[in-house]
Amino acid sequence: MSISGRMPAKIGDLPMKIVRNDLRNIAIIAHVDHGKTTLVDEMLKQGGVFRANQQVAERVMDSNDLERERGITILSKNTAVHYGDVKINIVDTPGHADFSGEVERVLKMVSGVLLLVDSFEGPMPQTRFVLKKALELNLKVIIVINKMDRPDARCEEVLDETLELLIDLDASDEQLDSPVIYASGRAGTATTDPANPGTDLRPLFDCILEHIPAPEGDPDESLQMLVSTIDYNEYVGRIGVGRVERGTIKTNMMAIRCVYGSSFVSAPMRLAGLFTYDGLKRVPAEEVGVGDIVAISGFPDLLIGDTICNVAMADPLPFVKIDEPTISMTFCVNNSPFAGTEGTYVTSRHLRARLEKEALTDVSLRVEETDSTDAFRVYGRGELHLSILIENMRRQGYEFAITKPEVLYKTIDGQLCEPIERMVADVPTEYSGTVIDKIGRRKGTLVSMHGESRMRLEFEVPSRGLFGYRSEFLTDTRGEGVMSAVFDSYQPYRGDIPTRNSGALVAWEDGISTSYALFNIQDRGELFIDGGVKVYNGMIIGRNSRPGDIDVNVCKKKHMTNTRNAASAEESNKITNIHVPTLEEAMEFIDDDELVEITPKSIRMRKKILGTEARKKLEARKKNAQ
Repeated sequence: MSISGRMPAKIGDLPMKIVRNDLRNIAIIAHVDHGKTTLVDEMLKQGGVFRANQQVAERVMDSNDLERERGITILSKNTAVHYGDVKINIVDTPGHADFSGEVERVLKMVSGVLLLVDSFEGPMPQTRFVLKKALELNLKVIIVINKMDRPDARCEEVLDETLELLIDLDASDEQLDSPVIYASGRAGTATTDPANPGTDLRPLFDCILEHIPAPEGDPDESLQMLVSTIDYNEYVGRIGVGRVERGTIKTNMMAIRCVYGSSFVSAPMRLAGLFTYDGLKRVPAEEVGVGDIVAISGFPDLLIGDTICNVAMADPLPFVKIDEPTISMTFCVNNSPFAGTEGTYVTSRHLRARLEKEALTDVSLRVEETDSTDAFRVYGRGELHLSILIENMRRQGYEFAITKPEVLYKTIDGQLCEPIERMVADVPTEYSGTVIDKIGRRKGTLVSMHGESRMRLEFEVPSRGLFGYRSEFLTDTRGEGVMSAVFDSYQPYRGDIPTRNSGALVAWEDGISTSYALFNIQDRGELFIDGGVKVYNGMIIGRNSRPGDIDVNVCKKKHMTNTRNAASAEESNKITNIHVPTLEEAMEFIDDDELVEITPKSIRMRKKILGTEARKKLEARKKNAQ
């Protein structure tokens, strides 16, 4: 391994740090949809990773099926490009607030960040969150005003807003003096002068080499490597990814594992595999020195936050404190009449193993046992965080049921507190009053508002106040509004928030739905199913337009007669009020006495107590108790 500019390891008896001038480690951080992955695509192309005539898919780093379908980054990923004689390790991070745990831990691997800000939208809630984490770790920041070629770009104003955000986050004078690059990720250009768009990304690469510090350390000291990410391969088991903080790591060397959060030290084990990153591939290596980001295998019980050390010296490194989850949900074995008919993995043993496996690689997720052997409490950062896990599980063949999401309360100084989110809504001016009114009913407070044809509204709103609001927001703004939220702090409990103001249409018999029955029901509200769908007693088949649940017969058939009326026969098939809910919509819709049934083929909503008579008796007992 050649190290550019390497100095002698020792002077006399003193250890001597070397500076890796041939290496830089950076992370790209930003709010969702501000262009991180698209910019990485261009950096890979101009860094020589692809052949000149090679066909490359857009957002090549988003390799997960869900990432491609939803157009968001969910998992942090490592790659590397070469610029001249310098290797630049790049970590592409998620932009959505629910996956901020991914961002927090990978920042330990880098020396600086590219902070991408959309040239029109400016700093958004997640921009504040990720920048705050980077400043706390004292990382160097390069401000990248992205999408500078947008026709509505306002680069100078956005730069001022970004600097105001730095001041608001108590950035140091050095951090306030961060360099600024104007870029277009889609066009693959960067410049220091917004009036001159540039022709390639050289100004960005030059800025990285000039302002991001090169790693330094003593290659002759005892090994230290902090594991920031866990991957899994069915052939070699767990793979730990992290940066070599000190010393040298070699293939087949004996090492020990210092477990994060305890004094436990594993028995010496042999490093079976050692890899570095080059482009989109992991490349086997024999020896890697200080500062490089590597992947290792050989430790079967490796966890995020562990430190790999030399056998002779156990010296664990501190790990970042990951923010606590803010919502929880119960995952339970499916016990509906259709249980086991569509899924491959249906037992509590399968469910427990899958959730525990997920908790090993996702530091923001927690799994706890409950009083029931068939149910598990899962804690996460937000609805999207848990819905992505649920969607992945159903695609892998799992069948289970989930309860309504609940926020996690804390008692601080003897006072009940709840999670508050900082929400930003970008809406046409004519709809701003409606949004302010709806958020006010959900105990939110307006922090700021500005704009002309479009208003930017910033609120502090309880997390529970946002449950079920996203679809309502899109309806209120005619699909033209954009909203995002990120956890801000715990604040005193703000009082009761009215839950769902509409009831459910509930099937009261088993069978197959008919168009004739649904046609007669559709005036009562919105339908979730069409004709020819299998239903069971207690299954929710629609939304009542009024408060309260209604039991309906969706399997009713038209009686046969000798007279055929062509007009009425044609009319009976016109069902105009059907909307099949997505997973997120189902999670938002259900109430405390309801579940979402998840299978590889279907998403159904149902009552916890299926029988109509049993539900009525329970309601009667509750009224008598009051």
